[in-house]
Amino acid sequence: MSRIQLLSPRLANQIAAGEVVERPASVIKELLENSLDAGASRIDIDTEQGGVKLLRVRDDGRGIVSDDLPLALSRHATSKIRDLDDLERVATLGFRGEALASVSSVSRLTLTSCAEGEDQAWQVETEGREMSPNVQPAAHPRGTTVEVRDLFFNTPARRKFLRTEKTEFGHLEEVVKRLALSRFDVAFNLRHNGRSVLGLRPAHTEQEARRRVGSVCGPAFVEQSLTIDAERSGLRLWGWVGLPTFSRSQADLQYFFVNGRMIKDKLVAHAVRQAYRDVLFNGRHPTFVLFLEVDPAVVDVNVHPTKHEVRFRDGRMVHDFLFSTLYRALAEQRPGERVDDQLPPASPDIQPAPASIGVFSGQASMPLAEPQGSWTAGSDLARPSGQALAGAAQTYAALYGTGSGTGAVTQSKPPEQEGEVPPLGYAVAQLHGVYILAENAHGLVVVDMHAAHERITYERLKLAMDQEGLRSQPLLVPESVALSQREVDCAEEHAAWFTHLGFALQRMGPESLAIRELPALLRQADAVQLVRDVLTDLMEYGTSDRIQAHLNELLATMACHGSVRANRRLTLAEMNGLLRDMEQTERSGQCNHGRPTWTQMSMTELDKLFLRGR
Repeated sequence: MSRIQLLSPRLANQIAAGEVVERPASVIKELLENSLDAGASRIDIDTEQGGVKLLRVRDDGRGIVSDDLPLALSRHATSKIRDLDDLERVATLGFRGEALASVSSVSRLTLTSCAEGEDQAWQVETEGREMSPNVQPAAHPRGTTVEVRDLFFNTPARRKFLRTEKTEFGHLEEVVKRLALSRFDVAFNLRHNGRSVLGLRPAHTEQEARRRVGSVCGPAFVEQSLTIDAERSGLRLWGWVGLPTFSRSQADLQYFFVNGRMIKDKLVAHAVRQAYRDVLFNGRHPTFVLFLEVDPAVVDVNVHPTKHEVRFRDGRMVHDFLFSTLYRALAEQRPGERVDDQLPPASPDIQPAPASIGVFSGQASMPLAEPQGSWTAGSDLARPSGQALAGAAQTYAALYGTGSGTGAVTQSKPPEQEGEVPPLGYAVAQLHGVYILAENAHGLVVVDMHAAHERITYERLKLAMDQEGLRSQPLLVPESVALSQREVDCAEEHAAWFTHLGFALQRMGPESLAIRELPALLRQADAVQLVRDVLTDLMEYGTSDRIQAHLNELLATMACHGSVRANRRLTLAEMNGLLRDMEQTERSGQCNHGRPTWTQMSMTELDKLFLRGR
């Protein structure tokens, strides 16, 4: 082994560049963050050949004073932190003082700046093995321009790993879009090979902010999203979340910012996934543009060189806040609210239908369909011997009937004022025994009656279970689980939580547990694997929804079997009763599997189909 020696400044910077400069998009991220930290209100970006040949970023920020320019390209030189206290409350995007030095070591970099209060602009570049700065006068308005040419020209091994020009520019454009979403008050202009690609003006109002979100994420996202703004315990969450029906096949429209910094965090992803669990189709991904504002002292942004990850001081509190806020926002959306948000007002002459039968209003109702074997006398799901959810079974029987066709009929109240039309309107017909056609103030509403009834049944079953509670079933032979000591400690710490969900766990040794009781509804589940998975979640996220997810799967199956079937002919009164209950039921826009339950066609859309007015 050779003797220990100091690395040259250029080689040390090139090694550092391996952490933060992966491709042209990495360089653009660092340069744009510096411009934003400098207080820029306008940033112009010029690129050539995907950013490999040229990257030029010009801003109108505060600039760099001439005496500081020689330090600007030095490693570990920054104006953003002074001591450890500053590092614990980082309020800027960049703070390590490595970016410019790293980039200049693998490219031909020139920095030109004119600071506030100075008459003369200055330019600096580095030369030679020691990267000595060369400063000279230049012409430049207030602000800074950084020009990066021939990226990786002196590190060919890195350059050959770059992709095609189109791919590299796609990554670069995505970085610009992310930062444009993080700062609505700043104008962004992006050009590639002399062609304008993106031009975003400053957004100072909510309407202008929505317009920018539409420019970046597409107008369909803005039209199919909910506005979020909630605050609790020093945390504020605001932004936009897509409706479950506006999901994607991949997680490519998900932007989450913490104090203006774009991050991708497992804890955040888990909280969002939990919130959408009950309304998203299998294999689909939600869409969102969300901003979390917290005290900088309770979040550590210095856990990764690229600063894409953060660590929260109280991760569980953040997780619970994100989950509960999004879950409630999605649950509270009723069909009427979406109709009013999406369509212009209109008031055709619609006469109220005859008094409708309240399918679920009141203590009992007329059953819409045979329960198809769900919770009948001999069913394994609800034996009258006191097993779990016996009380819920009775509630179910009262709500949905037992297939005998008996049940009280409740009249729903007609509109109080003549001409007042409910959001989903009044049923006019049934199509092929599958769809309900209704007329509302905006046009035509089409409802998948089985999907809609399934959601209503499911929500009522969940409510019944919450009211009746979970009942445990003792195991004849307790199941032993071999775990790590850390997992067993976690189980003891959350013993009350497990008990609330119907589990009875007992520590048998430093690295073993015994499962003595489990929820009666889950008696067919793999209890050992379920406990293992739950403990994994608890240690990683501070919470777990696996037990609730298993319970909900069973309730969803019961709801599916207990809901009105296709080809079942309904009367107008029954159809109207279903529409009214949809308007009052949480998450009624999607069935239990995430499929939409209804759609609206406006008069304008119908007119276009038939070329009316042309």
